[in-house]
Amino acid sequence: MAKVAFIGLGVMGYPMARHLKLAGHEVSVYNRTTAKAERWAQEYDGTFQATPAEAARGAEFIFTCVGNDDDLRQVVTGAQGIMDSIAADAILIDNTTTSTEVARELSTALKAKGAYFLDAPVSGGQAGAENGVLTVMVGGEPEIFDRARPVIDAFARCCELMGEVGSGQLTKMVNQICIAGVVQGLSEGLHFARSAGLDGEKVVEVISKGAAQSWQMENRYQTMWAGEYDFGFAIDWMRKDLGIALDEARRNGSTLPLAALVDQFYAEVQSMGGNRWDTSSLMARLEKNRG
Repeated sequence: MAKVAFIGLGVMGYPMARHLKLAGHEVSVYNRTTAKAERWAQEYDGTFQATPAEAARGAEFIFTCVGNDDDLRQVVTGAQGIMDSIAADAILIDNTTTSTEVARELSTALKAKGAYFLDAPVSGGQAGAENGVLTVMVGGEPEIFDRARPVIDAFARCCELMGEVGSGQLTKMVNQICIAGVVQGLSEGLHFARSAGLDGEKVVEVISKGAAQSWQMENRYQTMWAGEYDFGFAIDWMRKDLGIALDEARRNGSTLPLAALVDQFYAEVQSMGGNRWDTSSLMARLEKNRG
């Protein structure tokens, strides 16, 4: 079993680190809020450290799951960051959703230290993290991926190498673009069903057996119909992700009119006070406009 560090114990990182510990790895954690790291260590018989550098010291595999590009730079290259202690030949596996620029930047910096980098954003939400069935999209060198994959598998149902460094983040952008369109379509469908006086439960029971079926329909329609959105992947984070995708699209010449439109719709939901609502709350905007 490996010596592992996990940096960032949010709603995703906390259970991901747990799965690594339950798989038999020696796990040391760091979190900006020390009390959460201490609680994790007590619950799972691990260790916690006061800085990313101390958590990463001597680790073969270092996982990061933080908020955004700046957060990632801070824990890696900032004061008392991972770069201060990372061992030669160690692998940093970043599960944050970030830009391709920061992934390539950190990969170059780590190579100068004799270490390696994999960008490895995840999909599956909090439930996927809790149940250890996340999808992991990885960018990096094949031999480094082969070394890391058995460790990543502790919390993954699917883990695939998509190409060179940055390819994992590009694949995650595709994921978020697709989700935005599906959730908007589901929101409009359910909104239409309610306006037409249909029984939402019966409608979904029928159409989910055909071509309209989706993960969002199976897992979110009941709460959407009930107007309950206080759970799941928050709009603030989805807008961050869509912003990254739209920036990348401007660079590579892609045209993303639907993603841009849905991003504007999410901004409207934020103005309704829904910053922390689940991404399925696009329906709340339609119901509000319906009166």
